[in-house]
Amino acid sequence: MSLTFPIDAKIKDGSPVQLVLADNQDIEPLRLLYQVIVEEGTSYPHDRLPDQNDFMDYWFRGKSTVAAYVPDRTNAAGMAGAFYLKPNWPGRARQVANAGFIVAPDWRNKGLGWLLGATMLAYAKQLCYRSVIFNLVFSENVVARRLWEKLGFKELGVISGAVRKNDGTYQDSVIMFRSLLES
Repeated sequence: MSLTFPIDAKIKDGSPVQLVLADNQDIEPLRLLYQVIVEEGTSYPHDRLPDQNDFMDYWFRGKSTVAAYVPDRTNAAGMAGAFYLKPNWPGRARQVANAGFIVAPDWRNKGLGWLLGATMLAYAKQLCYRSVIFNLVFSENVVARRLWEKLGFKELGVISGAVRKNDGTYQDSVIMFRSLLES
């Protein structure tokens, strides 16, 4: 099955969501949402919002970025979540993908993360990736870890004390992997 964007979908409560390949009009809504995620400090390594150039490198340059919107896309607050998909390594190992996900606080626990994850897996296959690796899943982000396990990811290893939390203590990070060669 080939994905064609935009994709109209519904999450588990029946709310409509549209997934789009992000372009210039999606930069600022994504940056605003990412600022919320960075300030929470529970899922991404940044300790402050990156400047515009670093943000573009992190979310757009060399990546496929997909944004999820609630029905009114003209409203910046309408961005419910997003993911990027990119090669984890260059050259001979570029068939291993890496992805990053964010979901707005108001849209959590409604099935949007699952929709984004399932869409990413299908899109990665379409782009001829052979597997997906997550290099840095915060160990205390149990909701994300459970979601990735439901989507077929396995834990490969743990990096002790890899992530400094907002309170100055440290937590482990987990490396997770899924092959795309299996059905």
